[in-house]
Amino acid sequence: MDFQTQAAIVFVLILALVLYVNRSKLQVQKILYPFVYVLMYRTKVGISLMDRAAKRFPRFMRYYGYAGVFIGFVGMGMICYSLIENLVNILIVPSAPSAVALVLPFKVKGTFFVPFFYWIICIFALVIVHEFSHGMISRLYDIKIKSSGLAFLGIILPVIPAAFVEPDEKKLAKRPRREQLSVFAAGSFSNIVFAFIALAIMLLAMNPLANSMMESDGVLIGGLVEEGNVTMPAASAGVQKGEVIIRVDSTGINTTEDLSLYLNSKSPGDTINLVTNRTEYSLVLSENPDNSSLAYMGIYLSQHAKVKPSFEQRFGALIPEVIMWITGLIFWLFVLNLGIGLFNLVPIPITDGGRMIYLALLHYFEENKAKRIWKSIALFFVLLIIINIGLGFIR
Repeated sequence: MDFQTQAAIVFVLILALVLYVNRSKLQVQKILYPFVYVLMYRTKVGISLMDRAAKRFPRFMRYYGYAGVFIGFVGMGMICYSLIENLVNILIVPSAPSAVALVLPFKVKGTFFVPFFYWIICIFALVIVHEFSHGMISRLYDIKIKSSGLAFLGIILPVIPAAFVEPDEKKLAKRPRREQLSVFAAGSFSNIVFAFIALAIMLLAMNPLANSMMESDGVLIGGLVEEGNVTMPAASAGVQKGEVIIRVDSTGINTTEDLSLYLNSKSPGDTINLVTNRTEYSLVLSENPDNSSLAYMGIYLSQHAKVKPSFEQRFGALIPEVIMWITGLIFWLFVLNLGIGLFNLVPIPITDGGRMIYLALLHYFEENKAKRIWKSIALFFVLLIIINIGLGFIR
């Protein structure tokens, strides 16, 4: 068990203990209690800041809210299409990966693993951006915020920290629909905006900085391809995940392009001598599943790199590690804000997307019919999500 996983387990146990000691201050929202539930700790933290932000730039915030509604419905369409397409792909190609999974700092089958320290920082950043935006747009339209606070999703033990703001639902319901939609869409829209800010920082600042201090020194074997009962060349030869390819036959390999060019000169059935940072292997190449004329090793590959000796000599070994860690953090801020921001637009009861689609239906249908349509849509996507997540655990 690696250090990140150990840290995650210790965090969950300490969190469970702290919440148990303070249980009298918590409110429990039972979902499938005691297996799935939400613990809520109400405060007034941040409410005055939301008010000041909304009232200082009201014109900008109003247009920001309208943009959020537009992007929210576009994002809803994208994520709904993606969920349906993914299920069709899984049914056609059983080995296709699921597009939906729990985001956890544990390496468990069927989950989307994020290293613990990245996970905890990103989750707090994500929920603060999301909930602060809901509160800010609520205050823009003079909707009272009754409370704010921390929440914790429990799957037997409290696992995922979150935050919330609680607007006055009665006052919110009396506002024009465009204002209600602005409030509902603000959280996911802000996560998407935050994601693209992180992407811009990564592309314009962190990646150039990282590239200036790194140099390619081989190709990393990220995993071995599995195709049913067929054993691929690399697996047959005993190649291991985590090794770095540095030479094939007499040709030195520094980049993935070097390896691709060399393999393009070979044919299925040819034998190559693969040299890694640990040992060497003799491989008999097979046919590429996508093009039978191309040679194939059956390996997942990525670029491997090391710090340039000149950079390390000038700045030491710690600075490059810090830069790479920050680059990784910004990458995960992009991935999780975009992914969870879009997922929160799926039209199911517990998401902002669910409230948005119900409000939109009320514009076109009388209340009872709108509610029936909304329940049908919600049931369809709840089942779709359950199937997608379930397939990730059982395959």
